Amino acid sequence: MFITALALAGTEYKGRLLSRDTAPVKNRAMDEEELPLFAALTGSSNPASEPAAEQPDVLSVSELNSLAKDVLGERFAQVWVAGEVSDLSRPASGHIYFSLKDDQATIRTVIWRNTAQRLPFDLEDGQQILCCGKIDLYVVRGSYQLVVNRVESQGQGALQQAFEQLRRNLETEGLFAAEHKKPIPWMPKRIAFVTSPTGAAIRDFLEVVRRRWSSVNVVVVPVRVQGTAAANEIANGINLANQMQPPPDLIVTGRGGGSMEDLWCFNDEEVVRAIFNCSIPVISAVGHEIDVTLADLVADRRALTPSEAGEIAVPQESEVRSNLLVLRQRLVTLLQARLDSARQRLKLLCSRPVLTNPHEGLHLRARAVDDLEKELARGIELALQQGHDQVSVMAARLSALSPLEVLQRGYSVTQSSEAIVVRSVADIQIGQELHTQLANGKFTSIVESLEPDSN
Repeated sequence: MFITALALAGTEYKGRLLSRDTAPVKNRAMDEEELPLFAALTGSSNPASEPAAEQPDVLSVSELNSLAKDVLGERFAQVWVAGEVSDLSRPASGHIYFSLKDDQATIRTVIWRNTAQRLPFDLEDGQQILCCGKIDLYVVRGSYQLVVNRVESQGQGALQQAFEQLRRNLETEGLFAAEHKKPIPWMPKRIAFVTSPTGAAIRDFLEVVRRRWSSVNVVVVPVRVQGTAAANEIANGINLANQMQPPPDLIVTGRGGGSMEDLWCFNDEEVVRAIFNCSIPVISAVGHEIDVTLADLVADRRALTPSEAGEIAVPQESEVRSNLLVLRQRLVTLLQARLDSARQRLKLLCSRPVLTNPHEGLHLRARAVDDLEKELARGIELALQQGHDQVSVMAARLSALSPLEVLQRGYSVTQSSEAIVVRSVADIQIGQELHTQLANGKFTSIVESLEPDSN
């Protein structure tokens, strides 16, 4: 596909090839398809002839622009243009406006909303892209623009561009983080494989599984693995497998190899989030070893091929048997060692005196008890004697302090009828009855006179 610049005044022009698979062309003269526009612009049908002497037909500006619009629209109905995005604008209408430029020129570019909604990646200023579209001229202003209906990233395909953008977004959310990875069960009893039931992937997987561990139960969840509706079916298939009763121990999803377009459904965000939200461990087995999809990155384990998924999913039966034999031998050896150790301990215990001559031990213990009994009797007797002596000393002290001892020495205690000790003549009155306690008895008296001391 060529894109050319119009020639004016009958001069030759330089054309530049913008197709992705051909080389630039050399200078060429105007062809027959461009002569009508030249005639409309110059009034001459022969680019090489001298201007006519007669008065040319005069066009209005709107007529000129209309003619140019028709010629441009017909001549450049579909062209590929390479350039750098600048002055990017996204108004509320949903259309995308920007300039496409190189180091020498700029062209205004528009992507209408319906096309913009189907772009595989987001446009950014400074991005190198390839645009496919048509040239359209705005008659009112006399300016033309490129109306784009397809965009690809230059140097990096559109799908790869979309892949990298979605990968960065999901990685930022943490969907690929290692802490979210669930361990793959060592010996699953039930496996759900979300794939095409007629594809090579399920055949390769089942062949490996039968060879390695034939007793496992494989449930195939049939889905399409290519096409526009495949991503939704795969996501629904994973959700269905996650809700199965009884639940599978492991989920595998994948397909055989293909182009990036063929495998694109496994890069769909819906599929990636279905795998991330699955409560059952998931193995992704998409394509060949060189194929890496977003499903591989989010899955709990990536298999390079469906065949390798079978090797990861189930153990090798012969290896399991061999390992069991080794473990059995280890167990026998361990039990034999423990039995020998127990026998040695039992032999050691049997050689101890408590078992060889138990009566001697009893006699020793009985003699020790007798000795303790004698020591206890002596200790009790000594404690009683010490207590008796202490009581005698305390009794003598109390006796020396007793009022009765004072009375024995000739003293007496006089109390009123209210049992109040009389300490002074001021405490009694004439005629009052008093009671006097002596060492060997007491008597009662009546006060007839009071004689206080002169002091």
